[in-house]
Amino acid sequence: MNLTHSKLGFGINRSRAGIIVVVALLAILFIIGIAVSDRFGTSRNLLNIYEQSTGLALVSLGQTLAVLTGGIDLSVGSVISLVSMLTSGLISGDQSMVIPVVIGVLALGLAIGAINGGVIIVMGVHPLIVTLGTGAIIQGIALLYGLGPIGKVPKGFDYFAYGRLPGGISFGATFTMLLFLLSAFLLARTKAGRYIYATGDDPHAATLMGLPTTRIIMLVYMLTGFCSALTGVYLVSRFGVGQPYTGANYTLASITPVVVGGTMLAGGRGGVIGTLLGVYLVSLLNNLLNFLGVSTHLQLVAQGLVIIAAVSVYVEKRRIA
Repeated sequence: MNLTHSKLGFGINRSRAGIIVVVALLAILFIIGIAVSDRFGTSRNLLNIYEQSTGLALVSLGQTLAVLTGGIDLSVGSVISLVSMLTSGLISGDQSMVIPVVIGVLALGLAIGAINGGVIIVMGVHPLIVTLGTGAIIQGIALLYGLGPIGKVPKGFDYFAYGRLPGGISFGATFTMLLFLLSAFLLARTKAGRYIYATGDDPHAATLMGLPTTRIIMLVYMLTGFCSALTGVYLVSRFGVGQPYTGANYTLASITPVVVGGTMLAGGRGGVIGTLLGVYLVSLLNNLLNFLGVSTHLQLVAQGLVIIAAVSVYVEKRRIA
C-alpha cells in the first residue's frame, strides 16, 4: 500500500467529489430560498445561518475523524449533555471558576475519548457497540448530577456563542471554521493524517506495514471526545445553562454532515471540508424550511431523506469506481 498515491489518493479524490456535490446542492437551495423569500438572501439571514451552524459543526468535526478510521462515536450526545451540566453547575455564576472548569471539562472529554478508544483496542469490539454503551453510562451520570437545568454562567461567558468580529461576523462560527481548516491541513499534510486514512481504508494492511494503528484509534477518539466537550461548552455559552438532554439530538445529527459531505462510513475516504459544507447544507436546509413554515418534526424527516439520498449516491459512485 502506498499511502501517498494509491488508497490515500483515492480517499482525497472521493472527498473532492463529495465537496462538488455539496456545493451544487448549496447553490440549488440558495436559489430556491431567494425565490421563496426576499429576506432569505440577505446578509443578516446568511450570517444567522453561519452562526447557528456552530454547535453541529463542532461535534461533526470529531465524528468525521472517527468515521475516517472506519469507526463511529455514538456517545457524543451524552458527552455534550454531561459537559454542559458540569460547566454551568460547577461555575455557578462564579467568574473565577470559568477557566479551571472549562479546562477540566475539555480534559474530561479527552478522557472519555481515551476510554472509548482503549476499550475498542483492548476488547476488539466494534466502536458502535462500545460508544453506545459508554454513551448510556455518561447520560446516566448526567441525570444523576441533575434532572433539570442547573447552575449558571457569569456575564461574558456568552462571547463564544454571541461574540462578534468586525462586520458582525460570529466569533464562534469563525473559530469553528478555522478549526476545520487546521484539521484539513493536518489530515492532508502530516503523517498522523495519512495514518488515519490508512487505518480506515485497511486496518489489517496498515498494521502489517507497521503503522501505529492503535495509537491512531486512541488519538481519534480522544479528539472526538474533545470536540464533543467543546460543543457542550459552546451550548452553555449559547443557552446560559446546562441541561441533561442538551446533546440528545446531536448524536445522529453529527453523522448527517459527515455522510452528506462525502466521508464513507466504511472509513478511509472523505474529509473534514466536506463535513463543514455538509453542516452548512443542513443549516441552510433548515433555514429554508423555516421560511416555508415547515414544522421541526418534518425538518427531521427532510434531514433523514438527505442522508439516504447521499448514501445512495456515494455508494453507487464507489461501485462504479
